[in-house]
Amino acid sequence: MASTLALAALAAPASAQFGGVFGGGSRNRNSNSGEQDKCSESKRSTGSRIAGGILGSIAGSAAGSVGGLLTYVPVAALTDTLTASIACRLDPKEQEQAADATLEATRGPDENTAPEVGQMAAWTSETREDVSGTSTVVASDQQVNDDGMQCITVTDVVIVKGEEARADKRMCRRPPAARYTIAA
Repeated sequence: MASTLALAALAAPASAQFGGVFGGGSRNRNSNSGEQDKCSESKRSTGSRIAGGILGSIAGSAAGSVGGLLTYVPVAALTDTLTASIACRLDPKEQEQAADATLEATRGPDENTAPEVGQMAAWTSETREDVSGTSTVVASDQQVNDDGMQCITVTDVVIVKGEEARADKRMCRRPPAARYTIAA
């Protein structure tokens, strides 16, 4: 095992070996970009994965957490409503609550009308203390675009143990469908 680690260490530069282990990695702690996913494994070198695995097993007491926060796997059925950067901070029940808030915030007065900018829905965790969130419509394209889609921008905010995370998501629907989903 030690020889494997030594060979892997020689094969990759130090920045690649330990970039994600000592805080210099590409994990996105501020979820504004929406592109990177705090929960997913970044593309790291073999040496980095080996070293991370060893250090991770040594730090077993912190298993399942990043920066002191628990990380969860996004519920597959909710990926069209929640960004992974928000979902990974929430347990499955909280993910459902956050998705329900998004659906409530994005509901227009009728099937043909977009929700108003500023429309918001809030939730408080039923499973953990100090966890809450909001979904707020922050922009709306009132017109249907060339693809026949009507789109809005929604900002999700979650607060977990005093730490705030934000994610903007562009959501669209094809009228007369009432439900908005995250645009790819």
